[in-house]
Amino acid sequence: MRWTIGRVKITKVVELETVGHTRFILPSAGSEEIRRLPWLIPHFATEEGRLKMSIHALVVETPTRRIVVDTGLGNDKQGRTIPIWNDRKGPFLDDLTAAGYPPDSIDTVLCTHLHVDHIGWNTRLKDGRWVPTFENARYVFGQTEYAYWRDHSTAPDKAAIFADSVAPILKAGRAELVASDARICDEITLIPTPGHSPGHISLHIRSDGEEGVLAGDVAHHPCQMAHLDWSSTVDSDASQSAQTRRELFARVADRPVLVIGGHFDAGHIKRDGDAFKFVGAGH
Repeated sequence: MRWTIGRVKITKVVELETVGHTRFILPSAGSEEIRRLPWLIPHFATEEGRLKMSIHALVVETPTRRIVVDTGLGNDKQGRTIPIWNDRKGPFLDDLTAAGYPPDSIDTVLCTHLHVDHIGWNTRLKDGRWVPTFENARYVFGQTEYAYWRDHSTAPDKAAIFADSVAPILKAGRAELVASDARICDEITLIPTPGHSPGHISLHIRSDGEEGVLAGDVAHHPCQMAHLDWSSTVDSDASQSAQTRRELFARVADRPVLVIGGHFDAGHIKRDGDAFKFVGAGH
């Protein structure tokens, strides 16, 4: 899947897709509630009201940069709380290369936040050690986000995630810690969007008069645009995440701004009463 914003090309490289099996993360999104949002069907939900989601990376190619935004689950990881996320042997790097982006061609990795399903391919296992997957890239982490997980990764699963997917990047000298509103390049500026995690960031892209937002996990699914209070079970601050959703979606609603989620495809946000709805790009 590819989209363009001016001279910026965005390519989605999927690691894992799912239909249903999402109640553990969005418990309010029952099938009856989803069927009451017909604009979700068929692109974002099934006729039965089951949510469609994916774990993916977004490659953002500007005239001067090749950036991977979020890196999925990774292979060979251990200590994850969801069993199928352990010891994966997926073809993600081959798929990335087939899309035209071999790992050694990437110059920047940017993580919207440091949760397990957004940082896994930061590293790969080589001779028993975790090393940076993208050996020519600088890894951009939000300073607030990094500091939080450095100091709050004592639980066994959090410790494993930090140890295999974050700490090796620091050890290799590849990390760059930035402010939540930092300018990454001519076309890309960060937006602070806390709530899902303490230092969550989104990307604002502007090129040749066109705009886009890579929202990360501000919303896990477009159903949260209609129900701003449907916070994820893994949000660090549920009320803050709802407020961030309202603010970000209001900023782009009813404007030609392409919005791409951390777990869903691109579209445009429209005001719908006191909330919003999502119209998939090209749908």
